[in-house]
Amino acid sequence: MSADDTDLTQGPVWRALARLSGPMVIGILAVLSVGLADAYFLGKLGGAPLAAVGFIYPITAAITSLSIGLSAGANATVSQTLGSDDTDRDPTRIGLHTVGLGLIMSLFIAGAFYLTYPYLFAALGAQDDVQTEIAAFMPYWCLSFPPLVITMQINALIRAHGSSVAPAVLMSAEAVLNIILTPLFVFTFDMGTAGAALGTFVARMVICAVAIAYAGRQNILIWCENVTQDLMWSTKELFRVGGPAAFSNAINPAGMAAVTAAVATVGTDAVGGFGAATRVQQIALVPMLALSSGIGPVVGQNWGAGQKDRAAKGLQAALAFCIAYGVLVGLILFVFAQPFASWLTSGGGAADYAVTYMKIVGWSLFGYGFVVVINAAMNARSKAGWSMTLSLGRIFALYLPLAWLGVSVLDFTGITLAAVTANVAAAAVGLVFAWKVGLFRAGHLRATFV
Repeated sequence: MSADDTDLTQGPVWRALARLSGPMVIGILAVLSVGLADAYFLGKLGGAPLAAVGFIYPITAAITSLSIGLSAGANATVSQTLGSDDTDRDPTRIGLHTVGLGLIMSLFIAGAFYLTYPYLFAALGAQDDVQTEIAAFMPYWCLSFPPLVITMQINALIRAHGSSVAPAVLMSAEAVLNIILTPLFVFTFDMGTAGAALGTFVARMVICAVAIAYAGRQNILIWCENVTQDLMWSTKELFRVGGPAAFSNAINPAGMAAVTAAVATVGTDAVGGFGAATRVQQIALVPMLALSSGIGPVVGQNWGAGQKDRAAKGLQAALAFCIAYGVLVGLILFVFAQPFASWLTSGGGAADYAVTYMKIVGWSLFGYGFVVVINAAMNARSKAGWSMTLSLGRIFALYLPLAWLGVSVLDFTGITLAAVTANVAAAAVGLVFAWKVGLFRAGHLRATFV
């Protein structure tokens, strides 16, 4: 480990988590605020653009999650290499391999998605007026995907070296630029739904260039001799974790897209309300999502250094936070559901559906926090298959079948109850998985905070 890297194997484990996760709260909040801003601005244009966002968001989130999986592979490989002080492997070379693979993957995925999205959204139940809005959004979004992936890989490399401030700044800067540009393109240049996507494209291109320059100055991403050395090993390690992790991360938004199809059977207002409520939900989940980004380097470096007890304590500290924060956020969503819904919808039926979702599902968000944090820890432990199984089970064994059953029996309320059941049950299974892979040790709960 070089002098420029942060050693996460020393000192109180909760402090290491806080140092990594704290800045990411701001970064993730900024990124997710873009979705809220899009919903707000496009909601002013009418029901069809708002419903289009409701269809678009789960699909684009699922596609983006594929690159998050590759980031998990980079994080696990680099952080474990740094923790073990393995002189036979060069973290800088691994970083180059990661970014190169990310670029190739993103170009392929963006092209394939552009060719198939009309059929996909039609199959999900988007009506003709909504499909028109989707068609205006997609071309610019597909162009913006490769620079997004490159930036995400660079952020993962920086976090693996023990720093989260720069990734948070990059994420925040991209979000601010996006939110500034979106109303300009949507309203001033009268581009409508296409303007929101163009704002995203411009912001991502600018921040991608900044990220590359920063990583180069920090010697995290620089050209090195024999750049293809260990390429096969890097590719194998990256995809050993990144492959299952990509699938695991894509499962939730892909499942949400399938759930949106169930919501669509209720009506367009239900889709709009569901989309608005899930955006508020994502904002509420930010601290737990930040923990999921912080737990990876902590577990990776400590496991690589042979400090398995310390890695387990890190996860347990994160889960304790999820419980306390989950109670707080459930109360906030229950009390303020109505004003949140009014702000993100044009009122009427969509607002009513959003209120119903937030008041019921909000109490179960601690369970979703358990799932994302445990998954990130298992990925860093190179147990991505376990995290993939947990995510698959939550969506396809619980949420999706219960959502279709619930909507047929209890209408929209049935979908909210399905979400609650899936979150809580998956949290319980996640604890069992964490115990099985050596990351949850009940006897060490008190020592976690010492």
